[in-house]
Amino acid sequence: MGDLNKLGLAEARDALRAGETTSKDLTEACLAAIEGAGALNAFVHKTPELALERAAAADARLAAGDAPAMCGLPIGIKDLFCTKGVASQAGSRILQGFLPEYESTVSQKLADAGAVMLGKLNMDEFAMGSSNETSVYGNAVNPWRRGNDDAALTPGGSSGGSASAVAADLCLAATGTDTGGSIRQPAAFTGTVGIKPTYGRCSRWGIVAFASSLDQAGPMTKSVRDAAIMLEAMCGHDPKDSTSADIPVPDFEAALTGDIRGKKIGIPKEYRMDGMPDEIEALWQDGIAMMKDAGAEIVDISLPHTKYALPAYYVIAPAEASSNLARYDGVRYGHRASLEQGDGITQMYEKTRAEGFGPEVQRRVMIGTYVLSAGFYDAYYNRARKVRTLIKRDFEEVFAAGIDAILTPATPSAAFGLGEMTDADPVAMYLNDIFTVTVNLAGLPGISVPAGLDKQGLPLGLQLIGQPWAEADLLSAAYRLEQSAGFVAKPGKWW
Repeated sequence: MGDLNKLGLAEARDALRAGETTSKDLTEACLAAIEGAGALNAFVHKTPELALERAAAADARLAAGDAPAMCGLPIGIKDLFCTKGVASQAGSRILQGFLPEYESTVSQKLADAGAVMLGKLNMDEFAMGSSNETSVYGNAVNPWRRGNDDAALTPGGSSGGSASAVAADLCLAATGTDTGGSIRQPAAFTGTVGIKPTYGRCSRWGIVAFASSLDQAGPMTKSVRDAAIMLEAMCGHDPKDSTSADIPVPDFEAALTGDIRGKKIGIPKEYRMDGMPDEIEALWQDGIAMMKDAGAEIVDISLPHTKYALPAYYVIAPAEASSNLARYDGVRYGHRASLEQGDGITQMYEKTRAEGFGPEVQRRVMIGTYVLSAGFYDAYYNRARKVRTLIKRDFEEVFAAGIDAILTPATPSAAFGLGEMTDADPVAMYLNDIFTVTVNLAGLPGISVPAGLDKQGLPLGLQLIGQPWAEADLLSAAYRLEQSAGFVAKPGKWW
């Protein structure tokens, strides 16, 4: 079989079980693709020896007939997941040299299922960003290009390396994390599928924390079927994570009937933003027509507190970040600044954090510390928490009224050029999360499905939002949308 790295999880699994290829061959094909894709800067810590070792073990399991669905499949792991003995830096200088002595629950589950880790993937520093431009490793680059334009585009953030690697066929799939859209936005920018499950569905243990009440891991894949296969391997109750839900994990792949006849799909009027590009509106209308043609009932709904979601998110997330990042002090692990004669512990903390954290992380820590300070706690943080409750209630009322899923755009635009949104106006960058943050604030599952190309030939995604714990139904609706959209475009190889 040629071009093994271009296979999806389901195709590769079936080929392995039919004896048409081996995990070793799949892994070597991906490792070769990674070596030839330095221009994308997607993989930042490569683990070829470990990958081949795991591939050999997977081939032995396959030969013995003891093989879960993910067995032998080569994947990439976002640098936010702690991996035992492998650099885990969260894209930050402050964690330089950190080699964990333990494995995150999600990456352990994937390893136990026989998945082959190819290496660690680029990301925005501490997952703070929408364009993968805040990484200590430098920018990850989108394999897609605008028409005949050579300008480097963002793969989205913070899971930019994951999105770039999957879109460019460097791995069969990858893990991502989503705090305000960091799986779904990069998936939309790269023509891939990304699902953020219900908060508590995947363990957060061993994942470097950004905002603990919002963070959730999920898969980034080449198709909805692949997302179902990988999500099932990643989910499950974990006693080490107090927010992990003890709820059975269904067979997500078996749920992919694509039958949405009689299902009610909500269309929120508040997502029709001022200045939304015509192409995004047209894509949304196409998506509505596809769902209607598949037998779904389209219902106009209202989520009145949506307009407060972005400001509430950018109070809550930095507040939690400032608390979580207080542990990085240069004492036990990671980067420590050089000190001068007479410097005390306070100077060590200050210098280490000034050197170790990049500008975006510093900005969010300062915002978070400000909104948590005594004089402003009620004015900002407590008020944002109340708004979050109202946003969650909006969704609860809509679902209680019989809505099965909600269809919205995934992003307000296609991928933009690296450097086009500079530090001069960070708010312009934050607006990229406008369609995604509500899902995190409400703890709901959401999936981005590639649904078309813009006039410059760049992919655009549609988002489906599901009821809590209803990932099986959400994936089935997404499968129907994927089939109707028929998106098969791939980026032309230039790297």
